[in-house]
Amino acid sequence: MDATPNIAGLVWRTAATDPARPAVIADGHITDYASLQRRASAIAASLTNAGLLPYDRVGIFLDGGADAVAAFFGVTAAGGIAVVINESLRPRQVEHILHGAGASTLITSEDLLARQPRPLETPSRVLPIHEVPSQAGFAPLPRVGMDPAQIVYTSGSTGLPRGVTVTHANLLAAAATVIDYLGIVASDRIASVLPFSFVYGMSQVLCAAGSGAALVVERSPLAAQLVANLRAQEITVLAAVPPLWQQLLNVPAFRDERLSSLRIATNAGGHLPVPVVRAVRQAQPQARLFLMYGLTEVLRSTFLAPEEVDRRPDSIGRAIPGAEVLVLREDLTPCAVGEVGELVHRGPTVALGYWNDPEATARVFRAYPLRAAGAPDAERVVFSGDLVRRDADGWLYFVGRRDRMIKTLGYRVSPDEIATVLYASGEIAECIITAEPDDTRGERIVAFVVLAGGGSLERLKMYGALELPRHMQPARYELREALPRLPSGKHDVAALRGEPRPA
Repeated sequence: MDATPNIAGLVWRTAATDPARPAVIADGHITDYASLQRRASAIAASLTNAGLLPYDRVGIFLDGGADAVAAFFGVTAAGGIAVVINESLRPRQVEHILHGAGASTLITSEDLLARQPRPLETPSRVLPIHEVPSQAGFAPLPRVGMDPAQIVYTSGSTGLPRGVTVTHANLLAAAATVIDYLGIVASDRIASVLPFSFVYGMSQVLCAAGSGAALVVERSPLAAQLVANLRAQEITVLAAVPPLWQQLLNVPAFRDERLSSLRIATNAGGHLPVPVVRAVRQAQPQARLFLMYGLTEVLRSTFLAPEEVDRRPDSIGRAIPGAEVLVLREDLTPCAVGEVGELVHRGPTVALGYWNDPEATARVFRAYPLRAAGAPDAERVVFSGDLVRRDADGWLYFVGRRDRMIKTLGYRVSPDEIATVLYASGEIAECIITAEPDDTRGERIVAFVVLAGGGSLERLKMYGALELPRHMQPARYELREALPRLPSGKHDVAALRGEPRPA
């Protein structure tokens, strides 16, 4: 197998060619690429000197910032497998991830540990980040394409979190592809508003390092303050998930005033309702809006280019360059135009599988079903569990999760389709559609909603009754002041259903 550069080489390369270029901007402090590389080298050297072996797992539990970025590249430079843990998690969840990954070491900070309600209980050796020397020489270890670089724990939006094993080649392919189709350049200032533990959040890290751009870490919990900071920092690239876009649109300084520096906006992590797409376009027309679809198991799968957004705002686009997306029936034959089937992804970003879970891996990571007769079945593709359809021109449209389809009154109903109609009413800022058992219907539809400013629940109910067929109408509306979110920023459907989280 041909040697593949270590993912950490992205930082080492820019540090060698443009050392003074800003790499990470956080809390008013600027870390240039030379300083980031020295810090990552020192972390790699500290781990190696402490006995870290290639493929050992290393937990990274740090507040988002330069040290967290350096720790990721330091671990991967040393040949370890990085396990980035969301800084908002509590000891029980952190311990679950460390145990599941079999982490030999945990890189963390005294400040973050001091904020925990109790001490962490883990056999992992703890390496306090402040004990790492300020700098040390280290060259990234050479890797090959199938070498794991990271275990990414899924957000849990479709079930309990599982660790997905991602290779150096996966990360490099995804970064290069996204940089290319977004058109990111070294002069860009990329906002980091999502956790590094989230595939979409790490994508901003890798796109910045891969292009030599600056990563501007912004974690303000208040949407109004976030908008003010984006303006002050002259952000050029902004990536957000649907709930965050909806929050931003509630801020007049975003909805009614252009962020003049913003030239690229991206959505992933969930379907963005058409009314929200149009509202973002109206609020920031100077920004090229990319509607993207991905899943942890393949990092990035499809995108809709800005030139198509106004024509088909409900589409997830086409496969990313170098990949293929299939729409298959249950018998693994291709769907006809307009027929709903499962999205199956093949290409260089397909991960290795689920960490220490061969049964789940066998269900999702399967042999390429359309290979020629007699061809070896070594190539693996990902069966996403997402239902989509393809139109006559090849554009893909998300229908819903196979495991979230609601069966009511003899119909299979997509929660996302109902949500899209309710958003079009203009009465709500956010909603989650779920279901509960019903002896007569099979399942009854429940809409959890947050009203928009001036919104009316009664008008929403009347709109739903007019615009939705009977089998798609919510049996009950529940008014909430806020909807639960996962650490990734996505809506937490399981929390509304009362489903368990890992203990």
